[in-house]
Amino acid sequence: MPADLNPSEMVAARRPATRAMLYVVLGILGLFFLAPLAVMVLTSLRPIEEIRSAGIIGIPQTLTLDAWRAAWSQACIAAVCEGLQPYFRNSLVIAIPATLLSTLLGAINGYALTKFRFPGADAIMVLIILGCFLPLQAVLIPAAQTLSALGLANSIYGLILIYTVYGLPFTTLFFRNYYVGVPSEIVRAAHMDGAGFWRIFFQIMVPISWPIAMVSVVFQFTGIWNEFLFGVSFTTGASQTVTVALNNLVNTTFGVKQYNLDMAASLIAALPVLIVYLFVGRFFVRGLTAGSIKG
Repeated sequence: MPADLNPSEMVAARRPATRAMLYVVLGILGLFFLAPLAVMVLTSLRPIEEIRSAGIIGIPQTLTLDAWRAAWSQACIAAVCEGLQPYFRNSLVIAIPATLLSTLLGAINGYALTKFRFPGADAIMVLIILGCFLPLQAVLIPAAQTLSALGLANSIYGLILIYTVYGLPFTTLFFRNYYVGVPSEIVRAAHMDGAGFWRIFFQIMVPISWPIAMVSVVFQFTGIWNEFLFGVSFTTGASQTVTVALNNLVNTTFGVKQYNLDMAASLIAALPVLIVYLFVGRFFVRGLTAGSIKG
């Protein structure tokens, strides 16, 4: 580097090398974190005979989708040979309404706690925040008693209720922190013009809430889809979720461990979460950033 460059020119001259080094480091880290996924995909495409002879890690000599077909519709889970398909459907039926309900109710709670102040609002907010730190194990027995009293034990509807209620503290906190940054003058002006609670919410607050709504949807959907404890505790048989079915499948003995089947089943179970992050991941990051700035 020439010695007659001033400090600003020296910094500019170093930038390409610094950027290149950064890309190299990020590339190495990316390969490191993607390696397990690559092994899973390659293993799921190999016949079991090849895995037994050449080992679990290796480049496929023969590509086959037999393990995927078996994991989806042929594998035996708890003596029922239907694969993951019915349990995958159960998780969709549970995760989608529970995510939408908890997001909508969280938005209403956050709106009420920030723009329509009432006595005890701060105490309620403290209790809601405490709910975010409540471990799943602490609510198993009360939840089981509640579902039994409501006649929803061992049912998909019971899990929808459980996931909706358990997610409310998180979604309420998301929307509350986001709505704090919305000028209260807008709400007061609309109220003076005759708009009520619900009209203000649906016509003013909801249209500007999509960034934090995406955060809530992604957070709730991934959490509900990947959750295992509630699924294994409150459902049995045909009403179980895909994570419970995956656990049963992986721990089922077929004489010799079928790694290709296990890998294919794991990828099928993880596919919705991967799709969600692939298509709306950037909105998730954008929503978190908007919430942090406004909060």
